[in-house]
Amino acid sequence: MTETTYKPVVVWSKPEAERAGTPLLVLFHGYLSNEQDLMGLVPGLPEEFTVAAVRAPVALGPGFSWFPLMHEPDFSVDKVTSAVADVWGWLDSVKDQHSSVSVLGFSMGMAVATSVMRHRPDEIAAVVGLSGFVVPADGDAFFQDEAVKSLKPAVFWGRDQADQVITPDKIEYTHAWLNENVNLTKVLYAGTGHGINAQELAHVKEFLTYKVLNAK
Repeated sequence: MTETTYKPVVVWSKPEAERAGTPLLVLFHGYLSNEQDLMGLVPGLPEEFTVAAVRAPVALGPGFSWFPLMHEPDFSVDKVTSAVADVWGWLDSVKDQHSSVSVLGFSMGMAVATSVMRHRPDEIAAVVGLSGFVVPADGDAFFQDEAVKSLKPAVFWGRDQADQVITPDKIEYTHAWLNENVNLTKVLYAGTGHGINAQELAHVKEFLTYKVLNAK
């Protein structure tokens, strides 16, 4: 895939005629899911946003994946950056009609959302990560982490400490990286497991309203 030919499957919350000038929120689903999975969040998000849910590029099992799982032998940082570069190729074709771009990812989708921000941090207004993780960059220049650290972008990270899906090593790395590099809002939700509850969605709405819609 190249940035000029990649056209992901995208589901939009608003018809094209109603999108111009609105803030854009891009949703990235989790492993083995699809672009419809997170659209159920839309009624709980600020209505000012145009929401676009993007399908991951690799068909796998019952759904799609952004890259191999990190413990699998075919995982590489290059596969992460390739997927994120393709996302940016698509974003470049739509972002100019919007007042800002924010990203939200669930599980593996949080790895994509944070990586999208880490590649071009000055172009992302806010990041929401739910029950997910940040990918170790291993010094890859694709990740502009020094620029991230300078800009301190607004990031919301919600999770349940009892989540059995995201392994402790990923949580430890994510916690350390976010604390060092971003303006972090971190909230724990007991009883949620590897999911999203109503209280968390309400907090996400408040975060996006404060950090994007009411940003000074």
